[in-house]
Amino acid sequence: MMELNLTRVDYLQVGVTSSKSMRLLPAQVPGKPQRIVVGDHNGELQCLGMKKGEPVPVFNATLKKKITRVELGGPVGGTRERIFAASGSEIKGFTKKGKNFLTFDTSLAEPIQTMYVEGAELFTCGNYVYNHYHDCKDANHFLSADNICDVICIPTNKVPEVTPVLACQDRVLRVLQDSDLLYEVEVPGPPSVMQLYGNDGGDEGDEILYGTSDGRVGMVQIGRMAPSHRWELPNEKRNGGVLALDSFDITADGVLDLIVGRDDGLVEIYSYDESDEPIFRFKHQLSESVTSVQGGVIATQGFDEIVCSTYAGWISALTSEPNIKESGPDVYHLSDQGRDKIIGLRGELEELQQKVMTEREKYQQTATSKTAISAVPHFDINDKFVLNREDASYTLSLELQLPIDNVLLQSDVPIDLLDVEKNSAVVSYSACNPEEGNFLLATYRCQANTTRLELKIRSIEGQYGTLQAYVTPRVQPKTCRVKQYQIKPLSLHQRTHVFDDARPLNTIKLSGPFSLAEVHSWVCFCLPELPERTPPGDCITFHFVSTFLDTQLECVYRIGMDSGSNPKVTKKGEAIFRSDNISTISILKDVLTKEATKKKISLNITYEINEDSIPYTLNLIHPKLEYQLLLAKKVQLIDALKELQVHENDTSFMSPEYRQILEDAEELQAEFKRQPCHLERLYGMITDLYIDKFKFKGQNVKGRVPALLEVLDNYDLQTLVQFFESG
Repeated sequence: MMELNLTRVDYLQVGVTSSKSMRLLPAQVPGKPQRIVVGDHNGELQCLGMKKGEPVPVFNATLKKKITRVELGGPVGGTRERIFAASGSEIKGFTKKGKNFLTFDTSLAEPIQTMYVEGAELFTCGNYVYNHYHDCKDANHFLSADNICDVICIPTNKVPEVTPVLACQDRVLRVLQDSDLLYEVEVPGPPSVMQLYGNDGGDEGDEILYGTSDGRVGMVQIGRMAPSHRWELPNEKRNGGVLALDSFDITADGVLDLIVGRDDGLVEIYSYDESDEPIFRFKHQLSESVTSVQGGVIATQGFDEIVCSTYAGWISALTSEPNIKESGPDVYHLSDQGRDKIIGLRGELEELQQKVMTEREKYQQTATSKTAISAVPHFDINDKFVLNREDASYTLSLELQLPIDNVLLQSDVPIDLLDVEKNSAVVSYSACNPEEGNFLLATYRCQANTTRLELKIRSIEGQYGTLQAYVTPRVQPKTCRVKQYQIKPLSLHQRTHVFDDARPLNTIKLSGPFSLAEVHSWVCFCLPELPERTPPGDCITFHFVSTFLDTQLECVYRIGMDSGSNPKVTKKGEAIFRSDNISTISILKDVLTKEATKKKISLNITYEINEDSIPYTLNLIHPKLEYQLLLAKKVQLIDALKELQVHENDTSFMSPEYRQILEDAEELQAEFKRQPCHLERLYGMITDLYIDKFKFKGQNVKGRVPALLEVLDNYDLQTLVQFFESG
C-alpha cells in the first residue's frame, strides 16, 4: 500500500466560518486546477483561483448577514457549478463567474442553519423546522422533535422520489416523505454532518456517511421502508467531534477515499478494503476546528490536495506536491515556486509590521487624548460542552479567532478537572470557600498563539449548579467574556434508544395540575441532551443510560383527564420515571418536588421500590470498584518495588505479578493520574445507594455509614450485599 506524503500549505485567512461553508468548484477540464468558494461570518462570499501558488480573487459578493452554509447545485446528475449561499433567512445563487442569478427570501422565523440543493429542489433547516421548496415555491415542511444539525437528499437521478434525510441531535437520522416522517434511523451518537457515500450515494444512490459530535463515523443505507447499517468507526482514541466529510481519491488507486475533519483540528484519511470497510491511512493535526474538507486539484495540475477551512477562517491544504526538489544524492533545494513564495511572504511580513506600528502609534495617541472613548473589542467564542460515554466526563472546548491569554474556571458545585494530553496550558488553583458556594477556582494560562483550549471535567450526580468560564484573549484593551454551563442533577446520563424492561426497576409516579411544557422544563433541568422545545404529542418518552454505571432511566409524561372532573375543565399531568438505580429515582424525586414547589404546584407522588435492584446495581459497580482497588494497590507498591530494584541487581526473585507492576509502572501511574478521585466516587455512589434505599422506607441510616466504609475497605461483593440487606 502506497505511503501518503502530504505537506501543509496555508493559502489565506477569511472571517470565521461555519461547517460546510467552503466548496471546490468542478474543473472545467478534468485534471485542471479548481476554484475555491468560501463564505464567512462577515457575510463575504469569495471565489478564488490559484496563480503561481498564490490565491487570486475571481469574484467577491457581500451578503447582509453571516453566511452559515455554501452549497453547489446544477442539473440532476449533471455538473454542480452553481453556488448557493445561506445568509439569515435568505438564499443567494451565483454563477461560477459571480453573476447573482437568484435572491430568495424564505421569510422564515429561524435563520437558515443547514441547506441542500438537488436540481430544482431546495431544502433548508432552522433549529427545528425543515422546509422543502420546488423552484422556490413551498412544497413541504416538517417540525423536528430535536435540533436539526444537517440535511441531505438522496440523488433523484438514482431514486426518483424526493427523499430528504435530517440529522437530529437526539441520535437519529429522520427520513422524510413529503411532509411526513417515513422512519427513523438510530445512530450511536448525535449526528453533526452527513455526506453522500462516494459523493453520489453509491450504486443505488441511497448510501449516506455520517459523523457524530462524539467523534464516530458510520455509513447507513437508506432503504425505501427500512435502513441498513453498513459499518461504524468507533472513536477509541477520543478524538474530536466530526464536522466535515468528503470522498476523494487522494491515494490515486482508483477508489475514492474517506476524508474526515474534526473539531479538535484533526484531518484523517481512510481507504476502503475489499469488504468496503474503512482503514486508517493518514492524519494531520491543525490547531483549529476543521469546518470543511474537500479533495481536488488547486495549485498545480497533476497534484491532488485536500483543502480545509478552519473556524478562524484559515484556508489550508494538504498537498501531494513536494516543496523541495532533489539535486544530487544528498543535496536539496527549494523549487522556484517555493523561493518566490518566501520572497512574497517576506514582503507581506514587512508590510504588516509597518501597518502594526502605524496602528499602535494611532492607538497610543488616541488613548492619551482627553476625548478618548474606550471601545471594548467584540470576539466570538466557539464552545462545546459534551458528555463522553467512554470515561463519563465532560469535554469543554473553547475556540477563538484570536489567541487566548487565559481562561478562569469557577464552579459553585464540586467537580474534578481531569488531565488532557493535548492541553499545553499551565493550570493553577486558587483557594476557595465551599461555604460561600465556591467549589473551584482554576486558571489556565495559555502559550502564545493558542486559539483553542480543551478541558475535561467530571461532575457528581445529585449535586447541580453552574460552571463559569471567563475567557480573556490577547487583545488591547483587555476584555473578557463569560460563558456559563449548567451542571445538571443527572449530568452523567446520556440519551439512548434502548431500554431493558427485564431489569429490576424502581418506579416513581408524579401527578398534578401541570402541563407537558412544565414537566418537560423540569426534566430538562435534571437531564442533559434534551430539546428546549416540548416535543409534539400528548405522550412523551425519553430513555437514558448512565455513562458511569450503565444503569438506565425511562421518563414518560403525558396529559390525561382528571377522573373526578368535567372533561371540559382541568387536564391532569402525569409523569412516570423508571430506573434500576434507586439513587437516580431519589435525585429525581428531590429535584422535581423542589421545582414544582417553586411553581406552587401540588404533586401527588407514589413510588414502588424493587428490592432486587439493589444487588443488581451493586453487581454493575463491582467490576469497576474491583479494578480501581487493584489499580490503587499497584500504584502504592510501585515506589517500594523501585527502591528494591535499585538495591538488587537481579529482580528474578520477585513474583511475576510484581515484575509486571514494575514493567507497567509508568502506564499505571498515568492511568491513576487521569482518574483522580475515581475510587472516592464509587464509594460515594455506594454510600448514596445505601442511604437512598432506607430513605424510601422512612429510615435515616447516616449513622451506619462509617460501618459501610469499613466494609468497603475490606471489599467483598457478598459481604457488601449482606450489609445492605441487614440494614
